[in-house]
Amino acid sequence: MRFRAKIVDLACLNNFSRVVNTIARLAKTCTLRLTAGKLYFILCDKVANGGVSMWCELCQGNFFDEFQMEGVAADHNEIYLELTPENLSRALKTAQSAKAVKIKLTNKHCPCLKVSVELPSLSSSSRIVTHDIPVRVIPRRLWNDFREPSVPDFDVSIYLPALKTMKSIVERMKNLSHSIVIEANLNGEMNLKIETDLVSVTTHFKNLGNPPWASEDGCQSSAQDRDLESMAEARIDIKKLQQLLAGQQVNPTKALCNIVSKRIVHFILLHEDVSLQYFIPALA
Repeated sequence: MRFRAKIVDLACLNNFSRVVNTIARLAKTCTLRLTAGKLYFILCDKVANGGVSMWCELCQGNFFDEFQMEGVAADHNEIYLELTPENLSRALKTAQSAKAVKIKLTNKHCPCLKVSVELPSLSSSSRIVTHDIPVRVIPRRLWNDFREPSVPDFDVSIYLPALKTMKSIVERMKNLSHSIVIEANLNGEMNLKIETDLVSVTTHFKNLGNPPWASEDGCQSSAQDRDLESMAEARIDIKKLQQLLAGQQVNPTKALCNIVSKRIVHFILLHEDVSLQYFIPALA
């Protein structure tokens, strides 16, 4: 089992750092899955227990100048590592003006991701700062716990308004309530609502648009015959939504959410090189 990678291009390094910073804000620990073509950051808190789930996917060729990995076996050419993303985020903060960054899986006293940052130097010799990030290798028998979550059979799918706008609204609402209702319909309308004994506040969005979804048999069953004006809604923990909006540094070109009434809200943020899915369960 081996892994080593290198980033030389500064723009790629900054993009990768932004993704890792986002993950660090969304998860205290997560699973890093490495394959020959892609990297995944995965958080699988059990939604049934009220936890959020996350699936972030990156094409390694869009970030790394060199990328070599050998999985646990020829027929299972993958590596699964549990790590604290904040540690990786801190290591990459020292690399903002780096000439190169190397990441290597090592096993001196315990399994580690060794991050070597080559910094520019006035002399001919280069300065290298090294960070050893402890990881836990996840055995193959547990890999099935980290499969990509399926897109829920949602009632409504809708494009989100500007995330900065959403963030400022949710931050103000957070001072008034612990929960928020997200409701939307197939006519491009979405509302953010809080209701307490003392106050009721609703923010309306119009003309957002609804993504064209097709399932394997060519249609999305639950949304297909739905009344365009009919609202699907879910009440979720406002802190979890605020965490997503405040933490994301992916700067997506497309952002949308799928609502399964009274069960779950599934957010998808898409950038050229990155896709981030985030699942927040509804409150009872």
